Amino acid sequence: MRFTLNGAPAEVEAHPMKRLLDVLREECGLTGTKEGCGEGECGACTVLLDGEPVVSCLVPFAQARDAEVTTIEGLGGEHPYQRAFAEFSGAQCGICTPGMILAAVALGPRPSLEEVRTGLAGNLCRCTGYEAIYRAIHNA
Repeated sequence: MRFTLNGAPAEVEAHPMKRLLDVLREECGLTGTKEGCGEGECGACTVLLDGEPVVSCLVPFAQARDAEVTTIEGLGGEHPYQRAFAEFSGAQCGICTPGMILAAVALGPRPSLEEVRTGLAGNLCRCTGYEAIYRAIHNA
């Protein structure tokens, strides 16, 4: 199946009903996308599909056909949110961090605190509480 992965054309052979999460991790070798719950409840596996945040554990690979998929690796390690999460202690164990960052990227530039809270409502963190995460996004 053809799609765009992190800005580059990609062609991957995988069953169309395989979870996008598994295709990214197993076939593409992109392990930055994490599985938390496997039920779409925690947001740890959030990626961008045509610019919209989706929980990749619930998305069949077929939905990526001719679409643009962005994973945490696609941000290149130099996105302002990535630097801010490190600087403002927005991460502890790191399982939720890639999904949090991608959900925040989908909000666009300079989201309000209320937009951040709403936009990240589907992303759960069991370590930091949310104030450090909100502070990191606000200061990015």
